[in-house]
Amino acid sequence: MEMNELVQQDAVVAALKAGSKKQVLQELSTRAAKLTGLHERQIFDVLLERERLGTTGVGRGIAIPHGKLKELAQLQGLFAKLEKPIDFDAIDDEPVDLIFLLLAPESAGADHLKALAKVSRLLRDETMCAKLRNSEDADAIYALLVEPPAGSASSAA
Repeated sequence: MEMNELVQQDAVVAALKAGSKKQVLQELSTRAAKLTGLHERQIFDVLLERERLGTTGVGRGIAIPHGKLKELAQLQGLFAKLEKPIDFDAIDDEPVDLIFLLLAPESAGADHLKALAKVSRLLRDETMCAKLRNSEDADAIYALLVEPPAGSASSAA
């Protein structure tokens, strides 16, 4: 599974305005609803329920909120860079400014876990995070997200 299968160009927000974790999840739910055709409240409720189990703020300014929805047809990602970092109850207590929302069909099983692992690997790369933070444009952020990792075989011949 490649990143361009998880996130489309119109699913990148370069400067999301939000003042709280709840507001971020509401904004992302609204945007995800437009991408998936599902109701934003349904998405928000799934994300909130997941946060109650434990924070998805994984540290170093990154959060990966995620959830499963029965009505969803395929994995759907949405990336947002916040205009200003916010408290996300992250495991390191640092504010969050990079968020990758991942939604999966209830039947996704291992594909959901593989997608979470792929997103996590991408956002563990400090160089990648620095580039994402320095990008002001959604198109540039999208290009960074979908570029093949350094050292991987390129499909260009």
